[in-house]
Amino acid sequence: MDHFNIVREIRELKSQLSYAKKVGVFMGAGTSCALGLPNISKLTTDIESSLPENSKLAYSIVKRDLEAKAAGGYSVSIEDILNQVRRIREITSDDAERNFLTVTGVVAKQLDLDICKEIYKLIDAAEEKANLAVPKRFFAWLNMQNRDFVTEVFTPNYDLIIEKSLESIRAPYFDGFVGSFEPFFWQESVEQVVKSSDLTSNWLRLWKIHGSLSWFWKENPVTKAYKVIRQVKAMNPNSPSNELVIYPSKEKYASSRRQPFIVYFDRLKNYLLSGELLFLITGYSFLDQHINEVLFNCMRQNSRLHVLVFFYLDAEVVRLQPSIVGYLNISVYGPKKAIIGGVLGDWSFDENELKPKEPNYSYWDKQSETLILGDFNNLVTFLVSNSGRTNEIEVVASEN
Repeated sequence: MDHFNIVREIRELKSQLSYAKKVGVFMGAGTSCALGLPNISKLTTDIESSLPENSKLAYSIVKRDLEAKAAGGYSVSIEDILNQVRRIREITSDDAERNFLTVTGVVAKQLDLDICKEIYKLIDAAEEKANLAVPKRFFAWLNMQNRDFVTEVFTPNYDLIIEKSLESIRAPYFDGFVGSFEPFFWQESVEQVVKSSDLTSNWLRLWKIHGSLSWFWKENPVTKAYKVIRQVKAMNPNSPSNELVIYPSKEKYASSRRQPFIVYFDRLKNYLLSGELLFLITGYSFLDQHINEVLFNCMRQNSRLHVLVFFYLDAEVVRLQPSIVGYLNISVYGPKKAIIGGVLGDWSFDENELKPKEPNYSYWDKQSETLILGDFNNLVTFLVSNSGRTNEIEVVASEN
């Protein structure tokens, strides 16, 4: 097994962060979990127990079928179940007389609505208790990076932690929606290349690739076509007419224009291929193959793209290694293991490598002998403490 000198690698990491002209971020579910929000496993369990009785039977039928087909060791998630429920809706056209696995179209539609309502309630309740101090510091740091280029943040998270944090520190951002009464998704605004002279060139771009708790499907009663609108707290999630836009819903695409899911993935691809870029990935376990495909393809095509991945568990590092053999433009950091230049190895820490007054507490736990940057809270502390603008960041982050 190869060994990597943690002190030297962290110095290299600091250098990359200091000199990067353009920095992008991908924030997975682990970033929200670090703030106390439920992960996908807990969300799956909690939703199953909280569904109305008339939907539980259909839920269990769909789940058992998926588990029977799943590869060994794979745990079926609420997203898998929701996706299958929507396939049933598509097959049956929401018809009470048609069924798949004995689940009729009408039952599948109600199950879809019930799952989304429970997701909304569970995440919304957890959000209310979340302390935004850490994400506010993170976005204050990110907002102070080189502003010659537009900063873009991609996330599959449904929650509104990012929006709340950005607005709390008064950092302008744009997410592809325009308007004020019922902001609607405007595809052209996402695809447009922003010029340096544009007023919004310094606005952070936020692309929620799996939807949001603030997005709803709105049906045109005449054409029966759907559009996506954004409303926060204004809509009652318990109303059957208000379907949450979370996770790709294929059956809506037949009657609508290209929706956020597809447009945002195109944006991710184009952004990663846009030249020199340092792309930070935190809280993402690389379990979504449609996301992985974009990331790996872009790493192959753009030699000026360098990806930094921070994992909470070493098992995630080991699982990813076979997929990135030969990739020289990705560095993966786990607690005790790392992948540098496509090679899997263990961290090696030698205190004698440290220069006088060179701190290591922000990234290394001496007691457990582990790198702690896989925890989003610790990663933010590391980024802020090595930014050279700690006081400015803390002042901005302390604003309400």
